Amino acid sequence: MSIQKEFVLRYRVDGHVRFQIPVQICNVDVAKAVTDGISGIDGVYRVNFYRSQQKLSIRFDEAVCDFKSLAKQLFHLLADLEEKGALKPRPVSKSVLWKEKAKSKLDGFKATRWAKEKFGDAKETVQAAKVITKLGMKTPKAFMKDPEKTIIDFLNDILVIFLIRLHWNNITQHWLISPLKHRYEWMALFYMFFLLVRSRRQK
Repeated sequence: MSIQKEFVLRYRVDGHVRFQIPVQICNVDVAKAVTDGISGIDGVYRVNFYRSQQKLSIRFDEAVCDFKSLAKQLFHLLADLEEKGALKPRPVSKSVLWKEKAKSKLDGFKATRWAKEKFGDAKETVQAAKVITKLGMKTPKAFMKDPEKTIIDFLNDILVIFLIRLHWNNITQHWLISPLKHRYEWMALFYMFFLLVRSRRQK
């Protein structure tokens, strides 16, 4: 049985897939070879290997590389690595095995990384919201004069912050590098800022 058939798709949404992987892929050297290969696929911007859980998580830009293209390139990558013998674990000394066992115990705590990452994103958004709130409180007259518009402006600011934070990896790693390729995304971004500035203009 080829190694590709042992990869089981466990989760899939737009831009994110997660596989259950065979144990031989979880070797340190093999995991690094697979991670480096997947990271080299155009459109992939994050690869997470959970060796103790035998899971592989891949985040990618659907506009650059859709799921079918990703699966096809992953299939060929694994076939190429298997042909070169890169998927065969190298013999290791007892001291290295001991270190691996100690590290595997710590890997159990890595299950909380996702929660910590999401908490960090939420924390940054909340901190930015606090700044906006403080700026808004400096102009109480505007709130007293037109509370509905003040609240709408505040919610618009929060929405803009959230959208920028959500797409920050794509903006820095793809949109800036290939602006013409992502011209529609840039047009949507500029139009969003245009609407934001326009909503702030006094009638």
